[in-house]
Amino acid sequence: MVLQIRLSNFFSINEEVILDMQAASLQTKESKDLLGNTFVCNDERLLKTVAIYGANASGKSNIIKAIRACVQMIFESHNYNENTIFAFTPFKFGGIGKPSKFYIRFLIEGVEYEYSFSLTKTEIITEELYYYPVGRKKLVFSRDERKGPDKKDIYEFRSAIRRPMDVAGNTSKKTLFVSRASQMDRDVAKDVFRYFNERFILNYFGYNSYSIESLLNENKDLILRVLKAADSDIIDIRSQHELRSLTTAVFDPLSNQLLSRDDIQKPQLKITTFHRNNPEVPFDFYSEESSGTQEFFHMMLTILNIIKGNKVLLIDEISMGLHVNLVEYILNLFHQSESAQLIFSTHNTNLLNMRKLRKDQVYFVNKRDDGSSDLYSLFDFKDFRENMDAEKAYLQGRFDAIPYIDESSTNLKRLG
Repeated sequence: MVLQIRLSNFFSINEEVILDMQAASLQTKESKDLLGNTFVCNDERLLKTVAIYGANASGKSNIIKAIRACVQMIFESHNYNENTIFAFTPFKFGGIGKPSKFYIRFLIEGVEYEYSFSLTKTEIITEELYYYPVGRKKLVFSRDERKGPDKKDIYEFRSAIRRPMDVAGNTSKKTLFVSRASQMDRDVAKDVFRYFNERFILNYFGYNSYSIESLLNENKDLILRVLKAADSDIIDIRSQHELRSLTTAVFDPLSNQLLSRDDIQKPQLKITTFHRNNPEVPFDFYSEESSGTQEFFHMMLTILNIIKGNKVLLIDEISMGLHVNLVEYILNLFHQSESAQLIFSTHNTNLLNMRKLRKDQVYFVNKRDDGSSDLYSLFDFKDFRENMDAEKAYLQGRFDAIPYIDESSTNLKRLG
């Protein structure tokens, strides 16, 4: 579970922004009615979902993008070479040359961890890991490359990681110590790496999401129930592997010639669907089902896996291609889960309803005068009461984070 994320100097983010998954102390009737939108762990109440709103180009997608970039560093940095340039851009109006910083508080099996690092485009500068094994904060390691070049000056360790200097000696300025220590089979570092790799899912598909086949095998009955709830007439789904010819020619280095697509076959996953109107007629899922059905199917496979495993999902523009009712259905699945979490950006103002989301579940991103992105919560507006119309207030600009469009007749005529 995620408790808090802090970011500074990534993309359009300049000064530190804080995304807090810790539930506020709300005592109104509306918030009490939405108690299921939260869960308790270690005597702390946490949010299951957080929505991020903002105008186009305000930087709300950059919040998601920055978190993904930092987590991918944990996945990949043990493979980086000396010519690697890290996959992010500092804030261009004043952030170039300054370190970018990532901080996250999270829970693994009820134990709290605090992990952070700072970096430039080309090297790691600092890195720290603390945890609370018996309820008290304890250092695992700290690192400050500015104190080098001697590794003994750069690193400080306690007793949590065995033979830590062996790991430090194999950790370059391109590599996070957590990534290298996990690769070298060090226990606490492995726990942290596995948390991000197995429980912090960066998107519906792609990076560290599970394969379609394994998800379908594990969740077939559930996905059929979900498709039915979404008003689909699909009543059965079957999968199998079959040999199919490759669709492009391939160069064979042994024979030094191009092989035609008919010369090579490879097993591919085939998904077949059956519909209520005629259950005996098979449909090839990828060629005969609509693109909308395919996208929703893939999304729900990942979501069901996350909800069953009480994982964390990060999604940019959750409403893309989905009806508003399906988006609400997805949120309700998370709110009915034990402790799964969803962090998402959206333009869907239909969700700005205090009977659907609590004040502390709604965040806004607004562009400052210097071009940087500011992140703040609806909870910060103390004069806004839950019996007010949040959607109307947002569209009227009460919370900023909306585009201001010049629709005057003079301007429209000039454009025409």
